[in-house]
Amino acid sequence: MPEIKLAKLPDRTPVKIAIIITPELNRMLQAYAGLYRERYGEAEPVQLLIPAMIESFLKSDIAFGKTWKERGRDAAAPNAGSRSQTRARHREATELPTTSG
Repeated sequence: MPEIKLAKLPDRTPVKIAIIITPELNRMLQAYAGLYRERYGEAEPVQLLIPAMIESFLKSDIAFGKTWKERGRDAAAPNAGSRSQTRARHREATELPTTSG
């Protein structure tokens, strides 16, 4: 096969992630979307701004960038536990405290 200039495109399969945010963070994100609209004249939903914001944050984090390059982009992230362990931690974090007595 002949070599071509363009490298193979990276995986672009979208990954959906659901998060829970505080009301204050939601207000801040809505305000940011408003400023974005003022600046660029286009309204973009917060859901489309968040990935760009996260990517910008990660690219600006020097320590993360260094580690990302050292370990390689395809290297597995530190073990976060199994899916069932992750669900259990989420339940613990989101359960309302019970009162005794």
